[in-house]
Amino acid sequence: MRVSLQGYLLVSPEDLAAVRQALPLHISLTRQEVVCVLFQVTESHQQTGRFDVHEEFVDRPSFEAHQARVKNSDWGAISRHAERFYQITEDCLSRSSAIR
Repeated sequence: MRVSLQGYLLVSPEDLAAVRQALPLHISLTRQEVVCVLFQVTESHQQTGRFDVHEEFVDRPSFEAHQARVKNSDWGAISRHAERFYQITEDCLSRSSAIR
Protein backbone atom coordinates (compact mmCIF):
# COMPACT_ATOMS: atom_id res chain seq x y z
CA MET A 1 0.00 0.00 0.00
CA ARG A 2 1.22 3.47 -0.86
CA VAL A 3 2.28 5.64 2.08
CA SER A 4 1.60 9.37 2.06
CA LEU A 5 2.95 11.98 4.46
CA GLN A 6 1.42 15.45 4.50
CA GLY A 7 1.89 18.36 6.83
CA TYR A 8 4.48 20.95 7.65
CA LEU A 9 7.57 21.66 9.64
CA LEU A 10 8.45 24.78 11.58
CA VAL A 11 12.05 25.94 11.58
CA SER A 12 13.41 28.38 14.15
CA PRO A 13 14.94 31.67 12.97
CA GLU A 14 18.34 30.40 14.15
CA ASP A 15 18.18 27.36 11.86
CA LEU A 16 16.37 28.89 8.90
CA ALA A 17 19.39 29.83 6.76
CA ALA A 18 20.97 26.38 7.15
CA VAL A 19 17.67 24.63 6.34
CA ARG A 20 17.15 26.76 3.24
CA GLN A 21 20.67 25.97 2.08
CA ALA A 22 20.38 22.21 2.69
CA LEU A 23 16.85 21.73 1.34
CA PRO A 24 17.60 21.57 -2.42
CA LEU A 25 20.03 18.66 -1.96
CA HIS A 26 17.60 16.86 0.35
CA ILE A 27 14.84 17.20 -2.25
CA SER A 28 17.13 16.03 -5.04
CA LEU A 29 18.37 12.97 -3.15
CA THR A 30 14.85 11.97 -2.14
CA ARG A 31 13.48 12.30 -5.66
CA GLN A 32 16.29 10.02 -6.86
CA GLU A 33 14.99 7.22 -4.63
CA VAL A 34 13.30 4.75 -6.98
CA VAL A 35 10.55 4.14 -4.42
CA CYS A 36 9.64 7.84 -4.17
CA VAL A 37 6.40 8.61 -6.01
CA LEU A 38 6.12 12.27 -4.99
CA PHE A 39 8.22 14.62 -2.89
CA GLN A 40 7.40 18.30 -2.44
CA VAL A 41 8.65 20.75 0.16
CA THR A 42 7.52 24.34 -0.24
CA GLU A 43 8.43 27.29 1.94
CA SER A 44 5.41 29.31 3.05
CA HIS A 45 5.21 32.94 2.01
CA GLN A 46 2.73 33.69 4.81
CA GLN A 47 4.58 32.21 7.79
CA THR A 48 8.34 32.56 8.17
CA GLY A 49 9.98 29.23 8.94
CA ARG A 50 7.08 27.06 7.78
CA PHE A 51 7.68 24.44 5.09
CA ASP A 52 4.73 22.49 3.68
CA VAL A 53 5.56 18.86 2.98
CA HIS A 54 3.93 16.20 0.80
CA GLU A 55 5.63 12.84 0.29
CA GLU A 56 4.45 9.57 -1.25
CA PHE A 57 6.28 6.26 -1.32
CA VAL A 58 5.31 2.98 -2.95
CA ASP A 59 4.87 1.10 0.33
CA ARG A 60 5.55 1.13 4.08
CA PRO A 61 9.02 -0.52 3.92
CA SER A 62 10.11 2.04 1.31
CA PHE A 63 8.82 4.90 3.44
CA GLU A 64 10.59 3.57 6.52
CA ALA A 65 13.86 3.10 4.60
CA HIS A 66 13.59 6.71 3.45
CA GLN A 67 13.00 7.88 7.01
CA ALA A 68 16.06 5.95 8.22
CA ARG A 69 18.22 7.42 5.45
CA VAL A 70 17.07 10.94 6.26
CA LYS A 71 17.62 10.51 9.99
CA ASN A 72 21.29 9.70 9.34
CA SER A 73 21.85 12.36 6.66
CA ASP A 74 23.15 15.92 6.70
CA TRP A 75 19.54 17.04 6.30
CA GLY A 76 18.59 15.07 9.40
CA ALA A 77 21.28 16.84 11.41
CA ILE A 78 20.47 20.29 10.04
CA SER A 79 16.71 19.96 10.54
CA ARG A 80 16.79 18.06 13.84
CA HIS A 81 15.35 20.98 15.84
CA ALA A 82 12.45 21.63 13.45
CA GLU A 83 8.99 20.91 14.81
CA ARG A 84 7.17 18.45 12.58
CA PHE A 85 3.41 18.28 12.16
CA TYR A 86 2.67 15.36 9.84
CA GLN A 87 -0.18 13.01 9.05
CA ILE A 88 0.83 9.65 7.60
CA THR A 89 -1.73 7.58 5.71
CA GLU A 90 -1.73 4.41 3.65
CA ASP A 91 -3.93 3.63 0.68
CA CYS A 92 -4.24 0.73 -1.69
CA LEU A 93 -4.47 2.78 -4.89
CA SER A 94 -1.88 1.91 -7.45
CA ARG A 95 0.25 4.69 -8.91
CA SER A 96 -1.58 4.53 -12.23
CA SER A 97 -5.08 4.60 -10.75
CA ALA A 98 -4.19 7.56 -8.53
CA ILE A 99 -3.26 9.61 -11.59
CA ARG A 100 -6.68 9.19 -13.23
